[in-house]
Amino acid sequence: MLAVGVLGAVLLFTAMLLPLFAALAVRQSVQGATDAAALAAADTASGRVAGVPCAAAAEAARLNGASVTGCTVEGLIVSVTAVRGYLGFELGARARAGPPGSDSGTPGAGAAPGVPTAPGAAQGPPG
Repeated sequence: MLAVGVLGAVLLFTAMLLPLFAALAVRQSVQGATDAAALAAADTASGRVAGVPCAAAAEAARLNGASVTGCTVEGLIVSVTAVRGYLGFELGARARAGPPGSDSGTPGAGAAPGVPTAPGAAQGPPG
């Protein structure tokens, strides 16, 4: 009888966790869609691709199952916010994209200190 109770508790616990794990997968999917949207918008903002940056973001997000809720273009840097519905909730993500080194005020943007940016480039001390 104890084994049946333990098995029932394990099954109930698993059933309660499944939607949470699925939500984590959906959240990662939304982040991927938002990243793709920001990259598409940045390509358009830079002139690589013809069109309107935020329209390109909306289309890329739509193709990846998300909806753009915010899009700002500051020069060549594009910030995108997108959402996707899941079990009555909206799971969202944000992404920024632009040409390499164009957002030097953000940690991690551009080349790392002391790392050559081109073959044969001089490598100075980290600073």
